[in-house]
Amino acid sequence: MAPPPLKAAVTRGERHLTAVGRYRFRHWINQAGLYVSVLILVSPSILFFLWMLSLSLKNEIDNTAYPPVLIPHPPTLANFIDVFAKNDFLTYTINSVIVSFSATGLALLFGVPAGYGIAKTQATKAAVLILVARVTPGLSYLIPLFLVFQWLGMLGTLYPLIITHLVITVPIVVWIMIGYFEGLPVALEESALVDGATIWQAFRYVAVPLARPGIMVATILAFIFSWNNFIFGVVLAGRTTRTLPVAVYNVLTFEQISWGPLAAAALVVTAPVLLLTLFMQREIVSGLTAGGVKA
Repeated sequence: MAPPPLKAAVTRGERHLTAVGRYRFRHWINQAGLYVSVLILVSPSILFFLWMLSLSLKNEIDNTAYPPVLIPHPPTLANFIDVFAKNDFLTYTINSVIVSFSATGLALLFGVPAGYGIAKTQATKAAVLILVARVTPGLSYLIPLFLVFQWLGMLGTLYPLIITHLVITVPIVVWIMIGYFEGLPVALEESALVDGATIWQAFRYVAVPLARPGIMVATILAFIFSWNNFIFGVVLAGRTTRTLPVAVYNVLTFEQISWGPLAAAALVVTAPVLLLTLFMQREIVSGLTAGGVKA
């Protein structure tokens, strides 16, 4: 028979092992529940994407067959070739790249200093105005902007698209940067000002490097929203200045719907944004969790 102190130690050890086992079991249950929930949420999107990929790699006979043919046999790239050959998708891709990169670059040029100024001066009313511009549908700006560009004779060029996309990208950048600059340590900028730096030098050499994660998130989100915009392109663009979302819409015809080319065109539009999101997902998640986007 073990002495009482040894017996008590053994009992405490057994209780500790039991508690550890219960903790691990609860942790495993929580992790399994999280993975199942994520799978349920993302499975429709994955299913739709795989179905669209299947449509783009099949001929029209398989696309209209019943029961549906899920796996292309054999797969074909004819739909992608057809899209680029008949719809001038290369030109539309170049237009989208020019518009999205220009709108994102200008949004960063104006939005980052604006976010810094609003954050440091605590201009609450200006922040609310930015929020209103952020949530207002772009369709609300379309008619006045259309009349202005018509009067200036700029319709059918890329300039109206770049300018109108600033309506989308600038509020996103400003609102994200307000949250980041408000969270920066004030003492660092004050030290720079005490050492003789101007406010612009403090902004450039102190605030901007510290807010680099926020700038990265703002760049990605602004580019995605600009790339996916449809309504401005369909109204303001000309025949040779359409962007990719408008080009996908133009694949539709009155005679019939060619599911293969339509799915291929949709994949061409989706691929850049999808790849950008996959490669930069860590930066996006860290930016959102750090308070870069406010509700």
